[in-house]
Amino acid sequence: MYPVMVNFFGFEIRWYSFLLLLAIIFGVYILIKEGKRYEYSRDFIFNLAFWVIIFGFIGARIYYVVFNYKYYLNDPVSILKVWEGGLAIHGGLIGGFLTLVLYCRKYHTRISKMTDMITIPLLLGQAIGRWGNFFNGEAHGSATTLLALQNKHIPEFVIEGMHINGVYYHPTFFYESLWCLLGILVLLIVKKYKYLKVGQLTSVYLMWYSVGRFFIEALRTDSLMLGGFKVAQLVSIALFILGLVIFLVQSRKGKFEDLYTEARGSEIQF
Repeated sequence: MYPVMVNFFGFEIRWYSFLLLLAIIFGVYILIKEGKRYEYSRDFIFNLAFWVIIFGFIGARIYYVVFNYKYYLNDPVSILKVWEGGLAIHGGLIGGFLTLVLYCRKYHTRISKMTDMITIPLLLGQAIGRWGNFFNGEAHGSATTLLALQNKHIPEFVIEGMHINGVYYHPTFFYESLWCLLGILVLLIVKKYKYLKVGQLTSVYLMWYSVGRFFIEALRTDSLMLGGFKVAQLVSIALFILGLVIFLVQSRKGKFEDLYTEARGSEIQF
């Protein structure tokens, strides 16, 4: 695929950058709408999103660079070339979460309430952002056959986009994008449960995304590695366990205690 969306006399706008921007716009819009339901001001939500996105991107880049340090030691200038790809979602989650914690503590706001509100915008952003990998011709899986891809009912343009140098590859970006979209539907259904506790949307997100990412990562050929293990799979296991623990702990509370629909961000706590 051709990574450049538009070229104005040498000034390039890349699909990767455009799709990330689109993901941010949609995500922030949804987050502001959700915040309004619980009396969080537009400015509060917008400023939170601004800082979380900034440091989320920084975290995603640092995470990727650290696990590819040998390459970047030989070409340190490339660290700045984020438009060429190289953002790790787990690094983004770490950077974004730490920023959210500091922001919520500063303004005496419930941390887990905010992470709950972010889950759906985050999954939407991930679903959109993965298509940037498609246009960059990256984050694909191992080699496969045309027939195998056609049997999965994958759109023809995706199959052709994964036909690189005469070889067909698994479109793992496409699998993950679909998994994230399905996850949005799951979260919307979970949100309708009237006894949903604060923190449980976050826990469902952690478990849902981690399961999908674990199996999808097994197909990828460009994984970040730690020894002989794929880092994303190790992190997915850890996040799934964390999500399960959060869900079970919250489930032990009283039926009408700490409900998502009634919680207010008026105290510093998780």
